[in-house]
Amino acid sequence: MFYRPEDGHGLPRNPLPAVVSPRPIGWISTRAASGDNLAPFSYFNAVSNEPPIVMFSGGPGADSVANALESGVYAVNIVERAAWEAMNATSALVDRGVDEFALAGIPRAECTTIDCPRVDGAPATLECRVIRDLVLPGGYTVVFGQVTGVHLRDDCLREGRFDVTTYQPVARLGYLDYAFVEQVFPLKRPG
Repeated sequence: MFYRPEDGHGLPRNPLPAVVSPRPIGWISTRAASGDNLAPFSYFNAVSNEPPIVMFSGGPGADSVANALESGVYAVNIVERAAWEAMNATSALVDRGVDEFALAGIPRAECTTIDCPRVDGAPATLECRVIRDLVLPGGYTVVFGQVTGVHLRDDCLREGRFDVTTYQPVARLGYLDYAFVEQVFPLKRPG
C-alpha cells in the first residue's frame, strides 16, 4: 500500500501514529493563572543534549501548551508502568482550570528551578524553561524547553546509570495501543 497524506489513506484509522512508534510519553505539568495542569503527550521527545532541550506538541486549545506559553515553564514527568491508569485519567477532556493532579489523586511536589508542580515520585522529572514555540500547519504548537533541573528517583539508579527496567516506561504505539518497556539490550555502534 502507498498513499499520499493529502489524498487520504482509506483505512478506518490513521496509520501514521502507529508507524512512528513506540513514542515516549511526556506527562506535562504546568502552572498558570488558571491553576495547575497535568496531561500526557505522546508527541514529546528530547531534541538535543548540549544544551539539553526537550519538546512537546499539543493541538489547538491544549491547556498545557497555553499554560507553558503563559508561564514560560513546564515540567516533563516520566510515566512508569505503575502510573499508567493515573496517566490515562489525566488525559480526560476537562474544563480549563480543572486540577488534574486532584482529579486523578496524583501527589504533587514543587519543582526546584522553576515555579511549576511536578509528579511526586515520578521516575524522573525534567524542569524546563520555554525557549521557543512553533505553530505548525493544522494548528499544533510545538513547545521547546531547555532543561534547567532533573529529578531522578533513587531506586531508578543502578551502577551509576538511570535504569528504565526498574520502572518500565509507558510508550504510545498508536491508535489506543500502549506498551511497557520490559526488556532492553546493549548495542554498540560499529567502529
